[in-house]
Amino acid sequence: MDVTNLLQDEAILLDWAVDSKEGCLNALADRLVETGAVADKGAFLDAVLRREAHGSTGVGFGLAIPHGKSSGVVRPGVAFARLKTPLDWGSLDGAPVTLVFLLAVPEAEAGNTHLQLLAQLARKVMDEGVRQRLQQAKEPADVRQALAG
Repeated sequence: MDVTNLLQDEAILLDWAVDSKEGCLNALADRLVETGAVADKGAFLDAVLRREAHGSTGVGFGLAIPHGKSSGVVRPGVAFARLKTPLDWGSLDGAPVTLVFLLAVPEAEAGNTHLQLLAQLARKVMDEGVRQRLQQAKEPADVRQALAG
């Protein structure tokens, strides 16, 4: 399963204005509903917020990878936002976040799929060149191309 293939145009927000982490998560969850990955937005967001309560998903380098495993998720999905104004995400390095990937995984696939997607995405975005290409993307195809390598 490739993160790039799970990221659809409808789930990519570029230079998006939002004023809170919750607002960001809500909008990205809406996009995952639009793509058909999430059927029950409320159940999915509850899972994401529970995960956030255990520790920040702000991994550093201006990047956050929130995620949730829920019965409200029909199939694995990924949404992405490049924020117009950086948000405080409680990141490990203390830096605000401008790049956010929201991962959705069905409860039934929680173990293997969830860990594979997180590991794969983390490997990709830890590359400074990938992060720069994400910051410079002009359209959704540029985002997928940056992640494809």
